[in-house]
Amino acid sequence: MPRFVPDPEVLRLGEALAALRRERGLSQAEAGSRLDMTSQGWGLYESGRRSGLFRPDVQRRLTGALDSTPEALALILGGAAPEPGSSPTGLGSRGRNFEESALKLKRLEVRDDALSPWAEKGVVLEYQPGLWPRTGQGCVVETTEGAVRLRLFDRSDAESIHVRGAGALDRAEVIDRRDVARLSAVIARHEP
Repeated sequence: MPRFVPDPEVLRLGEALAALRRERGLSQAEAGSRLDMTSQGWGLYESGRRSGLFRPDVQRRLTGALDSTPEALALILGGAAPEPGSSPTGLGSRGRNFEESALKLKRLEVRDDALSPWAEKGVVLEYQPGLWPRTGQGCVVETTEGAVRLRLFDRSDAESIHVRGAGALDRAEVIDRRDVARLSAVIARHEP
């Protein structure tokens, strides 16, 4: 039986999808789970072994799971990185050549007990602007109105971001993506 060899163009598109996924800090399993797909199913797209990768609806669905767009995929495919600040959902990069300013860490002090016991009042959280959080990870939501919200990330879809901690850890909050200027992952906690 002859071995399957993907079309070079499909393979390039799959590699661009993999680069976009890695840029978002997701594993194949995490990306696939956002679409009720296995890691193997996601991997078939990245390896060029699943048909339909050139279809616009498939690209919208896959890039939506990465909190991105088909346009960002096309930029990576064309060898260009998205302009810094062009997408509120990720860090524009080309390989490991990250924008230096995007890697600078910021700090935020917790001012109430809304995230207790995850983070008590007075704890200083360090976060990386533009780094997408994982489920259950602390995050900083910067809104288009200039507000800054400290929450725990649950999940996201094409229209909204689902977080917890608006007054209590068990309280869910849904934020319209159009209202989010930037979402950043908390990477360290410094106890007082």
